Amino acid sequence: MDISRYEVEITRHALQQARHRGIDPQLIQYVLRQGTVEQFGKHGIKFICTGAKRTIICVGHCIGTRIRIFTITEGA
Repeated sequence: MDISRYEVEITRHALQQARHRGIDPQLIQYVLRQGTVEQFGKHGIKFICTGAKRTIICVGHCIGTRIRIFTITEGA
């Protein structure tokens, strides 16, 4: 998925979660650009990037030309 066509918004809550979990903002950008995309429900979207040590998941929704990330978590 080419996210350059979309306006990406990351909520304050998501940034607080990332900071609490020790996830660097540059890593978030990498996940959004290089991660695999899974769609769920009507507007739900997940960006998943699996690394050697951990998996980062950015969850949000895509409506029109806008992607809003509302949670950032680590997977197993």
